[in-house]
Amino acid sequence: MEEISALFQGFAVVLSPMNILLMFVGIVLGVLIGVLPGLGGANGVAILLPLTFTMSPTSAIIMLSCIYWGALFGGAITSVLFNIPGEPWSVATTFDGYPMAQQGRAGEALTAAFTSSFVGAFMAVLMITFLAPLVAKFALKFGSPEFFAVYFLTFCSFVGMGKGSPFKILTSMALGFALAAVGMDTVTGQLRLTFGSAELMRGFDFLIAVIGLFGIGEILLSMEEGLRFSGKNARINLRVVLDTWKKLPQYWMTSLRSSLIGIWMGITPGGATPASFMGYGIAKKTSRNGAKFGTGEIEGVVAPETAAHAAGTSALLPMLALGIPGSPTAAVLLGGLLIWGLQPGPLLFVEQKDFVWGLIASMYLGNIVGLVVVLTTVPLFASILRIPFAIIAPVIIVICAIGAYTVHNAMLDIWFMLMFGAVGYLFKKLDYPLAPLVLALVLGDKAEDAFRQSMLVSQGDLSIMWSNPLVGSITTLALILLFWPLISKGWKKLSASRREELPVERPVD
Repeated sequence: MEEISALFQGFAVVLSPMNILLMFVGIVLGVLIGVLPGLGGANGVAILLPLTFTMSPTSAIIMLSCIYWGALFGGAITSVLFNIPGEPWSVATTFDGYPMAQQGRAGEALTAAFTSSFVGAFMAVLMITFLAPLVAKFALKFGSPEFFAVYFLTFCSFVGMGKGSPFKILTSMALGFALAAVGMDTVTGQLRLTFGSAELMRGFDFLIAVIGLFGIGEILLSMEEGLRFSGKNARINLRVVLDTWKKLPQYWMTSLRSSLIGIWMGITPGGATPASFMGYGIAKKTSRNGAKFGTGEIEGVVAPETAAHAAGTSALLPMLALGIPGSPTAAVLLGGLLIWGLQPGPLLFVEQKDFVWGLIASMYLGNIVGLVVVLTTVPLFASILRIPFAIIAPVIIVICAIGAYTVHNAMLDIWFMLMFGAVGYLFKKLDYPLAPLVLALVLGDKAEDAFRQSMLVSQGDLSIMWSNPLVGSITTLALILLFWPLISKGWKKLSASRREELPVERPVD
């Protein structure tokens, strides 16, 4: 009951006209940041951080966190309408969101995405409110073997539950690992695959790859098909929103499962991007309509959006309770707290009680405000679909180029974006999946670092991956998911052979 009374005190802190205004401003700015490819929640928060130095720490963190949540909401908009993930965690949303828009169901897809984001964040905030001490104690147990096991679980779930040829999935993932290896080896400090180029020392940035693979690649395909945008006749109104809300309760199990996945990945920290992929993959495997995923299933939008928002929100817990940021945006917020003279950690809940619970209360209110803002502006985003593709395509290319350039302020990144665009076009023409490549590119270096650190500690002994119940259970589950297609085929053959061996009863004369 202490948490409830402290939460009410937090609401008393937050419910001031200025803080509520800052929530709306933060959400609107965040949605704009989420829509523009390449900016990202972390970059948006970092750019606007100096504006908050004259505010009180509570007001400042409320505005910055609402920018982050607005970016989480906004990333789904371009994913659904243009197949361009505004944020890395929106990649999985394109798999079914964009086909829904092509079928004239953009309003349904956007409403499902926004509502699922709200549900995922609400579940994560409930967890933060009531399970903070337990979760903080659990997260302290994670070392390099546990981190690698989580990444390994993500890769295996995608291979074992992926649609299409396992060979093509592995090929795509292998290319992603190769691209992730470019740059400086963080363990030894040696340069790898740079070929004497100073520009390649920083490697290939994930956002540049995503903008090229999905944005430019999709535009090239659309130009080949005749400069048309198939979603331009979509209609979005209040009836569409209400009809979508009537459908969503039947996916309550998917929402709950994706929320738990997102909370897990946010705390450990795996991040919102792998959480969205894992939520999508598991939903596809367990759903009755799993075979239809990728063709415009609303459940394929619900799962990744719920998981991504739950992960993005729960990533703030280890930052507050332990001083360990669970995401790049949480790292920026951590820097803001230090600038304001606040030291994140267990003592923060004692010494700055009003601040902590004011922030938690703002999570509840900020997500409600975010849902209201994005749903009421859905007709505005729908109007984008009425613009002829011959006009909107150059605009999208310019926005993509600006987004790619702003990542490092380097012209070379624009050329990389175009290169990835050509790769994305070829992959789609050859029916190779892009998602495994993107997943390996964003997590490959982190997984490699965790694995090599584990091997250094164990002196090359792989048994460290089963050295305790926590890491052992994660690794075992990962291997089961990796070989799940073979396991399921073997089980089916065994069941069929048993049925054939059963004696056939002959009718008595």
